[in-house]
Amino acid sequence: MSTQNSLELIKRIQSICGTGLVYAQNEYDKERYEELQAISLELMSVVSDTPLAVLNNFFMPHTDYPTPKVDIRGFVLNASKEILLVKETIDKKWSLPGGWGDIGFTPSEVIIKEIQEEIGLHSKAMKLLAVYDKKCHAHPPQPFYVYKMVFLCEVLKGTITPSFDIEDAGYFHIDNLPSLSEDRILESQIRQLYHQVIQEKHEVYFD
Repeated sequence: MSTQNSLELIKRIQSICGTGLVYAQNEYDKERYEELQAISLELMSVVSDTPLAVLNNFFMPHTDYPTPKVDIRGFVLNASKEILLVKETIDKKWSLPGGWGDIGFTPSEVIIKEIQEEIGLHSKAMKLLAVYDKKCHAHPPQPFYVYKMVFLCEVLKGTITPSFDIEDAGYFHIDNLPSLSEDRILESQIRQLYHQVIQEKHEVYFD
């Protein structure tokens, strides 16, 4: 069994544990779900090469039905049809601007906020291009179950001014992309998004 398949099974166990803890009717059931959850986190740590302390901090006790995390990204083209990318400080590789969804903000508000905070550009969200389930794409294995939303955005004003967590930013031709942060975005996804915009397709890609 591949690492990715093993990780997906462990994620399912985590989800079942979380649901069980929410709906457990007695202390016996609760203890068993907590024990199984601890074991699954240890397995996840080994399979994903993620420190157990990081996983313990991320997987807080569930008080409601567990759901995937949402990553929101912006796809921006300039007048020369070049793609706006940001260089992540954490891994020195490039991605579409964006990040985790924030409670209290709509998805389109999140990406507008992220683009401004990351690189100082004021923008507007034009339309939703895609909703990716990361398990359906060749991202590196990771312990979290993630949906990725990508919006087509238009820059209104501002100059590129990278923030503390962004090392650099710039526009790149589709056939001259830099080394990508594949945990965040894949070349295949960028190409699919690019052709979707250039060909003015109205359908939203999903899964």
